Amino acid sequence: MACVISVASGKGGVGKSVISVNLALVMARKEKQVVLADLDVGGADAHVLVGLLNPPLTLTDFLNHRIERLDDLAQGLPIHPNLRIIPGTGDTLATANMAYSQKKRLIRNFRDIRADVIIIDIGAGTGYHALDFFLMADHHLAVATPDPTSVLDLYRFIKLAAIRRVLSMFVMRDVMAERLANRDYSSVEEVLDVAGKTDESGRSIAESTLKAFQPALILNRISGRARVNVPQLKKLLKEYVGGDLTLLGEIPEDPAMEQAVRAYIPVVQHTPSSPAAVALVKTGETLLQLLTALPAQAA
Repeated sequence: MACVISVASGKGGVGKSVISVNLALVMARKEKQVVLADLDVGGADAHVLVGLLNPPLTLTDFLNHRIERLDDLAQGLPIHPNLRIIPGTGDTLATANMAYSQKKRLIRNFRDIRADVIIIDIGAGTGYHALDFFLMADHHLAVATPDPTSVLDLYRFIKLAAIRRVLSMFVMRDVMAERLANRDYSSVEEVLDVAGKTDESGRSIAESTLKAFQPALILNRISGRARVNVPQLKKLLKEYVGGDLTLLGEIPEDPAMEQAVRAYIPVVQHTPSSPAAVALVKTGETLLQLLTALPAQAA
């Protein structure tokens, strides 16, 4: 069964799709069979970044039952024989705003894709689709830039993902699910309090769920003047969310990134000696090491 990695961000424009594409290619070069799936519903563009400007099939074909298996959507790419892509959707209002039943079918089908690694590029923001696609993975990556609004949105995204993760653990426990779901939460502590009051084991289950939630962070567009206080961010997340945050990699500000995007080629192939490409390769290698060392964080 493939290892599923989700890549998300609290806001758009931080380079999440570019990082997803490059990590997928790095892993393919490491002899992994990789599928890059674009689940940025409503704003899919990963296929453009790998030169597939007009994909013959997209996620819309799966959602509309013209294709029944996600694996049949995965299309080979000339940049590497080990890399396939599932192009995203968003070309109609219906597919950009898929129904709950469509989302559940989509999530179920990911487990039948033939691959060693599946990298899911998720739409920005904290909507239910983004959170659920993020949490369905075995391992979770969040992308941010040093921009203060990006860091704030990252914190908000991880907080809401943690709340959604805890709530999902109680779906099968009828009493817990009803009492927990029918509220609007602004903090993880509120969820823990309600869980503890509803069931003897509720709080301990919720706390264990949070403890196992350990997303990794990739910082993009880092420069000498633009950096993030990572220790402070980790402290805040530990205190208010409960999970640990691992800094997976830092990608420097580099004009080669934009040049590669304009050439429709991942920067690790377009300009392999550039600072950004070197950092992305290192980040991909670190991620592979983590995958072998850590247990999966199943949602």
